[in-house]
Amino acid sequence: MSKKRIIFLVGPTAVGKSDIAIHLAKKINAEIISCDSMQVYGKMDIVTSQPLPAQKRKVKHHLLGVVEPTREYNVANYRRDALAVCDKLFLKGKLPLFVGGSGLYCSIIIDGLFPSVPEDKLIRAKLSKQLSSRGSLYLFEKLRKIDPLSAKRVHPNDSRRIIRALEVYAKTGLPISEMQKRRKGLGDGYDVRVFALNMDRRLLYDNIDRRTEKMFNSGLVNEARRLLKLKLGKTAYCAIGIRELEGYFTGKYSLDEAKRLIQRNSRHYAKRQLTWFRKDKRARWVNIKKEESSVEVARRIYKLLN
Repeated sequence: MSKKRIIFLVGPTAVGKSDIAIHLAKKINAEIISCDSMQVYGKMDIVTSQPLPAQKRKVKHHLLGVVEPTREYNVANYRRDALAVCDKLFLKGKLPLFVGGSGLYCSIIIDGLFPSVPEDKLIRAKLSKQLSSRGSLYLFEKLRKIDPLSAKRVHPNDSRRIIRALEVYAKTGLPISEMQKRRKGLGDGYDVRVFALNMDRRLLYDNIDRRTEKMFNSGLVNEARRLLKLKLGKTAYCAIGIRELEGYFTGKYSLDEAKRLIQRNSRHYAKRQLTWFRKDKRARWVNIKKEESSVEVARRIYKLLN
């Protein structure tokens, strides 16, 4: 019996995933499951560049705006919810089409989560104290000695992930990279296809700049002002546009400077996304040509599927 098929359409921010996904979904009888760690939050439509209502009417979308921005939502929550959607789609005879740029979210669906290791407050308190007194580079060097593979995957300033890796090692005696090899995800029992979108870097950056302008014209400033009146969760607060506009609201710099920072930080994010997806040997790259329409790109991907 042939395996059930699951498709991933991934790539950097502003590459055009949403439009292409809609055209592809229609061709393959699919519904779209968001694979974006920010678009899962509600009341953040503009700052997270959620698909427009007109786009969502064309094809059914899942896991968009389903969590309050004051709540925390992690990869385990996402995996649980996304797999539940997959089961419903298969029962309806629909294909799941995961669309987004959050590499970690894609990974935990395809590869699964490693066995859960509970947090240890004493270990975390000790590591947090070392972080405060000696800095993240000190902890990063500790990680590099015990788990060189994980150290290659994490930024030296990403103290949250470094502390977690050190905590897991302290509790289990095993490097977190070793535990991750024990994961089991959909890739083990399904026909998983991953298509990664890309385009000329200058075109991508132009798209980012234009999209930022559209966000401002659509009411980004007012949306950010409303959101900052809430006690945002740590993840929601990290959405590009929130902290940059907070600096404008507090008088640190001008609105033009806030816009420039959003564009710059979006470009940096796009680079990180491309770096992540290039490491995935399963990804089949689809380079979008200049002036090529979403319909044409979707048609190319459809041919690759058959």
